[in-house]
Amino acid sequence: MRTLLIAALVFGLAACGTAGGEEPAEVAGSGINLGPDQKRITATKDDKIAAKVPEKFRAKGELTIGGSAGTAPPLRFYATDDKTVIGVETDIATLVADVLGLKAKLEVSSWENLFVGLDSGAYDLGLSNITVTEARKEKYDFATYRLDTLAFEAKKGGTWKVKEPKDVAGKVIAVTSGTNQERILVDWSTKNVAAGLQATDIKYFQNSSDYYLALQSGRIDAYLGPNPSSAYHAVTSGQTEVIGNFSGGAAVQGKIAATTKKDSGLVTPVQEALNQLIANGKYAEVLKRWGLSDEAVPTSEINPQGLPKS
Repeated sequence: MRTLLIAALVFGLAACGTAGGEEPAEVAGSGINLGPDQKRITATKDDKIAAKVPEKFRAKGELTIGGSAGTAPPLRFYATDDKTVIGVETDIATLVADVLGLKAKLEVSSWENLFVGLDSGAYDLGLSNITVTEARKEKYDFATYRLDTLAFEAKKGGTWKVKEPKDVAGKVIAVTSGTNQERILVDWSTKNVAAGLQATDIKYFQNSSDYYLALQSGRIDAYLGPNPSSAYHAVTSGQTEVIGNFSGGAAVQGKIAATTKKDSGLVTPVQEALNQLIANGKYAEVLKRWGLSDEAVPTSEINPQGLPKS
């Protein structure tokens, strides 16, 4: 499903591009809308679930949802107006807010400041491809909504593949600081050094445009990031390819979750809203829209087993 949907997106971009080179708001045949008017899938308020939202959130009438827009499509990125955040994360965020009877206020943050915002109360909820980890569970509550799948993305046409830690020995690989991908790559490099292999030269980038430029110029050998973004970019750019992918949790299946400050009282109604959306098919519609049906979860869980502490 993902490959077909992304391929349709590529064809649509080629067929519908304007003379000025701007991306079209509507991509023919793909179901993907890149414009600021998203015509998002909507849901209705559930009074019983909404009543469980703590009063301090209900009194505002809105849910402030933070997330990074520095990631690549189809997660959370800017529309063709370069200021409206769109993607699967924003669609799920607005659906949850609908069920809770609140207006979704979508805020843009860097990855590091997302957690600062949750800590300070500036953000009520974080939806930004956040993986559940045991360390994060000490400060935050989680309601899962998608599987965590990672990918190594490299320049197209090479023979190098990544199947195990030794395959990244001596390579220059980029990650985003503070992510689960960084933790995994550091762990792999440490194991390689202990086995007498070369360390991995880890480079840090915060924006997708930066690591893609580094990849094309040869300053890095690969980028390790979320599989949805890499799969999307590989097909739409025609310049890169996925050379290895796996669960973000290795032995433990990584899971992506809506994130709240610990004991804020918000995680239970958020989880119940997600489960209602799973049951009524709205959740599946959103994942299908962005080509991520194979990362669906059968049910939302609160604070499941997370990736272990390093």
